Formats: sequence, structure tokens, C-alpha cells
Amino acid sequence: MTPATDIRRRAIELIEQLSEERLTAVVQLLEFLSEPSKFAASNPIELALVEVIQRRLPPNEQKRLEELRKRGEWGELTDMEHEELIQYEDQLEQWRVERLEALMELARLRNMDVLTLNRQLVSESKLFHAV
Repeated sequence: MTPATDIRRRAIELIEQLSEERLTAVVQLLEFLSEPSKFAASNPIELALVEVIQRRLPPNEQKRLEELRKRGEWGELTDMEHEELIQYEDQLEQWRVERLEALMELARLRNMDVLTLNRQLVSESKLFHAV
């Protein structure tokens, strides 16, 4: 059997075990995931902008940043760690600037205001973590 078949079979087994309440939530999530996103980039320019808007640190780097921030609050960083923290913060600040620029450009392309676009993108992102 192929891995895809195994995954589908496992998904069906899990779905059969769900309560009605959870089943409804899972079906809604599956319906959402199976539809093309209204915010999916319809062209390469939009795709590039969406990638910039959704850019995040990899989980291991995010964990390291949080560790450095926490230890920095207590003044427990070595000089090298302090420099590492500054580099992370500089990178994130640059990404925030690029994200805002990308949001403004995508809003212009889609003929909508930046705040509305941002709210919609944030709402869509939260749906992936709903179940």
C-alpha cells in the first residue's frame, strides 16, 4: 500500500472515532482546506508578496530567540549571545518593514485597504490552528 493510502485510511479511522461536535469542526476544516484560498496568490507577484507577509523564523530559531530574550531580561547573556540576540532582532525588524511593504503592495494589487487585507490574512492563518 502507498503512504498516501495509509494516511487516508488512518484519517478515516480517526474520523470514525470523533464525537459529533468534533466531527463538525473537522469537516469544516477539511472543507476550508479543500477549497482554493481566496488569498492564494493568483500570480507570481502576489505569491512572492504573500511569502514575504507570512515569513517566520524556523521553530528552532524562534525557540532560541525566546531563550535569548528571557535570559537577556535577567542580564544572563554573554557578549556573543547578546550579539546573537541583536542579530535576531535586527532581522525581525527588517522583516517587519518588508512585511508592511508587501502588505501595502498586495492591498494595492487587490484594490483593498491594508488593514482589511491584514485582518483577513490573520483570520485565515488562525483557521489552520482551529482544531
